Amino acid sequence: MKYPEILPIEDVLARLDDFDTIIDARSPSEYALDHLPNAINCPVLDDEQRITVGTMYKQVGSFEAKKVGAAMVSKNIGHHIETLWLDKPRDWKPLVYCWRGGNRSGSMATVLAKIGWPVVQLDGGYKAFRAAINAQLERTPELDFRVICGTTGSGKTRLLDTLEAIGAQVLDLEQLAAHRGSVLGNIPCQPQPSQKAFETSIWDRLRRFDPQLPVFVESESRKVGSLRVPGALMERMRASPCIAMQVAREDRVKLLIEDYQHFACNAPALNAQLEFLVQLHGRERIERWQAMATAGEMPALVDELLVDHYDPAYLKSIHRNFVQYDQATEVALADISPESFIAAARRLHGA
Repeated sequence: MKYPEILPIEDVLARLDDFDTIIDARSPSEYALDHLPNAINCPVLDDEQRITVGTMYKQVGSFEAKKVGAAMVSKNIGHHIETLWLDKPRDWKPLVYCWRGGNRSGSMATVLAKIGWPVVQLDGGYKAFRAAINAQLERTPELDFRVICGTTGSGKTRLLDTLEAIGAQVLDLEQLAAHRGSVLGNIPCQPQPSQKAFETSIWDRLRRFDPQLPVFVESESRKVGSLRVPGALMERMRASPCIAMQVAREDRVKLLIEDYQHFACNAPALNAQLEFLVQLHGRERIERWQAMATAGEMPALVDELLVDHYDPAYLKSIHRNFVQYDQATEVALADISPESFIAAARRLHGA
């Protein structure tokens, strides 16, 4: 076999988990937007260097730009070899890709192949990967989804976490989106990923599921924060069997205060988010809720938010969008203790 071996995206995806290391040779900003699952970023040109070389192409000429670019690329590849790969054995199998599968990944793959490693270069690069992911996400996933439903604060995420901990298959879209799916759903110091990265994470989870076993997922809307759930996945979820969680309202209030401490302990941040509800509830009611937050009346405020905002909106949406909700399997929790969630998860996982 002659290396580097240049493979099309279909062959690479078929053996994606066989590579010892997946190397993204693009710039850090390109990598941050999205990348192949488990890829590490080893740029042959960083963002500043790309600008420098690109400017030389336009202002000086391609020959001078190529000389400067080649020097930068050589230094960067040498640095990656010295700091990351000197200890790799002869049979180390890396996959290398860039944006189109051209000079950047080709330069790195050639050097690694000359050393003697059986390196593979992705033909078409990230662009080919992205096209393949788009095509696959447009198809309805042939999976047995079980949709966890329940009004806000009923512990849907905790149940998903518990199910996953005991070995069940779980697709946690809110975790992948870094958002809890409501007006108060943004997670402090954790920005949402790009739409492309969100979709790549979903694809990566879906491909690992056993179609013979159920996949538990929460009853999300089409958007989780600013991110869109792929349409084919959304339609499959909405046609799937449902599980309805039943939790006492006082326990739901406790759970929400526990899970949203970053708002419960920060009235100004909570009040800023409540401003988004003015159109729905009017200025007078929002100002009263904001005064309750400032006064530290969190249990009473959360209870009112559930009764007047979250519960009516959720019940209207769930009946409209999830066609099997009326035949849902009910799961009643005596309380919100870990033991209650473990018992519920075991019942569902064994069903």
